[in-house]
Amino acid sequence: MLVGRTLLARDLGALGVRPGAIAFVHCRMSALGTVVGGAETVIRALLDVVGPAGTLVAYTGWEDAPPDDLDALAQADRELILAEHPAYDPAVARARRDHGRVAEALRTWPGAVHSGHPEAGIAAVGPGGREITLPHPLDDAYGEGTPYARVVERSGQVVLLGAPLDTVTLVHHAEAVARVHGKRRVEWRCPVLVDGTREWRTLHDIDTGSGALPYERIAGEVDYVEHFARQALERGAGRSGPLGSGTGHVFDAAALVAGTVASIEAAFARSPTRAWD
Repeated sequence: MLVGRTLLARDLGALGVRPGAIAFVHCRMSALGTVVGGAETVIRALLDVVGPAGTLVAYTGWEDAPPDDLDALAQADRELILAEHPAYDPAVARARRDHGRVAEALRTWPGAVHSGHPEAGIAAVGPGGREITLPHPLDDAYGEGTPYARVVERSGQVVLLGAPLDTVTLVHHAEAVARVHGKRRVEWRCPVLVDGTREWRTLHDIDTGSGALPYERIAGEVDYVEHFARQALERGAGRSGPLGSGTGHVFDAAALVAGTVASIEAAFARSPTRAWD
């Protein structure tokens, strides 16, 4: 099925994407049909709906990041990477392929602002782009004081264009801010630019790969991000409907996060008299 800009914009409006919205978008192009004009058309359709006062946001990451397990490499390979791997530069660093073509198209869109984080980074296009993206701390990049928190604070929407429910990145924000103990954490090394100078830094965050907590206790074999997204739909924090030749979902960001935090705290919280992680 051929899908054009007009149909996508109409379907997005019917799903509840608001004029003037901050729209955090995740897209799987292949699920929409054959889009005339590809990722560019998807972005233009989104801009048609949110209008000149709206802002588009996408999770980018870094396709060419150094391997996480540097210490497991042969010494010569490790030394080469440490000496020559380029520092993260959001102006040229490609968005991760598994985040989809729209993320890379938005990163390179005229006027795009990038938050500058090599793993959790986002790009934004629109009048709210700078205030949403910056600053983005290198450590605890999904928690308070991050672009994810500001999308929620500014009544944003999460828009899935054919993307599966396990791509809802704001679930990571919810697990970062939930007041529970024993969250799994990870650290990794990455070259970044500090005042124009390349430096290797050790970054720290919750484990967003396996999950910060043993979610299998409540999600079973379902991916935990999908589990919480489905819960949000069931609570009425989002709606689903046709989008092109596939399915779209639109969530209220604040309701999605609040409900997910409540579920996490109910399942994993301990005594409130102790300091939280």
